Amino acid sequence: MTMLRLADDLAVGRLGYGAMQLPGPQVWGPPADPDHALAVLRRAIELGVTHIDTSDAYGPHVANDLIRQALHPYPDDLVIATKVGVARDEWRSFNAAAKPAELREQVEENLARLGRARLDLVYLRVGGDGLLHPDGTPLAESFATLAELRERGLIRHLGLSGVTVEQLKEAREIAPVVAVQNRYHLLDRGAEDVLRACEEQGVAFVPYFPLAAGLLKPGLDTSQLPPGMAPSAAQERTLDEVSARHGATRAQVALAWLLGRSPAVLAIPGTTSLAHLEENVAAADLVLTDEDRAGLDAL
Repeated sequence: MTMLRLADDLAVGRLGYGAMQLPGPQVWGPPADPDHALAVLRRAIELGVTHIDTSDAYGPHVANDLIRQALHPYPDDLVIATKVGVARDEWRSFNAAAKPAELREQVEENLARLGRARLDLVYLRVGGDGLLHPDGTPLAESFATLAELRERGLIRHLGLSGVTVEQLKEAREIAPVVAVQNRYHLLDRGAEDVLRACEEQGVAFVPYFPLAAGLLKPGLDTSQLPPGMAPSAAQERTLDEVSARHGATRAQVALAWLLGRSPAVLAIPGTTSLAHLEENVAAADLVLTDEDRAGLDAL
């Protein structure tokens, strides 16, 4: 698998694994089949995945506990990235929690749950993409707290999640940023300016919801979706035509498109299916033609 170097001491395969789907429904509680979840994580490593993206808010605690149970002691080349700045409530909502004391507690919780003395990569979840209402803590104050923990040796490298170009610039004036994680996929290019900024500045760009949060699945029931959210018939037709030319799935085409969009991109698709995991990893070897890309870009 092609590698991307995020820093002198940090390199990962360009196609990793996102752990958000490991817990139960609504990213809450244990999975229905914990043994199967453990098998998915172990199979990911067997397939050459060296980058797992998680958060202690997934469950809460469930994803991190499963990762430790499945993979500890960890392979030397495995990079585990986690996110802080967010907490769950009794309604299972994700809420901003970015005060310095909260961030310190979250970092300690991640260390304990994952069984690590130092976290490889920690993202500060900011909410500049509109999916997380800020809690009023200034970005500079929150990021400086993580920079302090990095200086203490508890964090190896820092990242940002859900940011604007301006927020990226502000954070980089405080401490180095090696990766940015924003919403971005075949049907949503709203973070294109952030992607290009990352590309120019040598920062990895890690799209979350790389498979459009399930919207690309064939036969999807769109009756409950808001107007304009589901792919159009024309979009589906283009995606299916490209898939047919390569004997690939829609998901594989979407991942190959992401990886070819910029050399700065890392993909972290998540799944609870062993078959889908293997399909996703195989997408790293799918090479799209110029014709394919022109059609997909036009979506």
